[in-house]
Amino acid sequence: MEFSAEQIAGILEGEVQGNEQVKVSGLSKIEEGQPNTLTFLANTKYESHIYSTNASIAIVSKTFEPSKPLPSTLTLIKVEDPYSCFAKLLEVYDQMHQKTPKIEKNAFISESATVGEEVYIGANAYIGENVVIGKNVKIYPNTYIGDNVRVGDDTTIHPNVSVYHDCVIGKSCLIHAGAVIGSDGFGFAPNEKGEFQKVPQIGNVILEDFVDIGANATIDRATLGSTILRRGVKIDNLVQVAHNVEIGINSAMAAQAGVAGSTKIGENVLIGGQVGISGHIKIADRTQIVAQSGIPGSVKRPDTILMGSPGIPFEDFKKSHVGFRRLPQILKRLQEIEEKLK
Repeated sequence: MEFSAEQIAGILEGEVQGNEQVKVSGLSKIEEGQPNTLTFLANTKYESHIYSTNASIAIVSKTFEPSKPLPSTLTLIKVEDPYSCFAKLLEVYDQMHQKTPKIEKNAFISESATVGEEVYIGANAYIGENVVIGKNVKIYPNTYIGDNVRVGDDTTIHPNVSVYHDCVIGKSCLIHAGAVIGSDGFGFAPNEKGEFQKVPQIGNVILEDFVDIGANATIDRATLGSTILRRGVKIDNLVQVAHNVEIGINSAMAAQAGVAGSTKIGENVLIGGQVGISGHIKIADRTQIVAQSGIPGSVKRPDTILMGSPGIPFEDFKKSHVGFRRLPQILKRLQEIEEKLK
């Protein structure tokens, strides 16, 4: 599908400089721009590429003034915020590639399930007993939806996802391929023989509205009660969230991070990649944890930035790192002083 510069400017409430009728059918990065594609310039670090790009249309800031001649084939669309406007176009582009509502062959839907309007259910998907699926939901092939699960309106569940029984998925959630929602928490207790005996996990998982779950992430069901990801939480690929964890509104975890059982994470918390968080602790609102850090205890003060293992305040870590790098010199000087004292 093609769009003209005039149409795109109308969507973005922007101003066209150049040929209003030039059309594009794809998107590109500014340094790799090709004819008939649209690109954007939001970071001045990439400005040099706009003078050589082959893209047909570029979204730029209203304050952008070229320092040298632009390609004659390039049309500009000036907007308040190029990055957010380009993101809006990406969303439109993505929606154009969404599946049209239908139920494909070989999908199994229990007779007791309730399926809303305008729903897509892919081939070999399984919808269990008493499942409730809202409007405009998309469930891609080979996905398993267990008994008594509820899926809110406008949610998309990609291929090969498993949602175990009794879990609740809110509205406008996005669950990527291979994710597992509601698998058993890691609950075992040693018996009198020293053997591990499984503790049944009879709770569930609740994903509130606008939650995103990355590919192959795992959200464990609670032992009792619920594992809860609050509204707007974003979970990257390969993240592990253990049983009875609660993650506050608009918090985010990057890839390969893991949080142990019963930990309570506050609102607007940012957790970097490969961070490990112990169980039964609390993380204060707006905490930021740098990648590969380890958090063994509660973070009580909001707006704290932590780094290292165990995690310490970021500024302290930088000072400590300087000292660590100088440690060989310090030891050498210490040995020299000891020799002189002898």
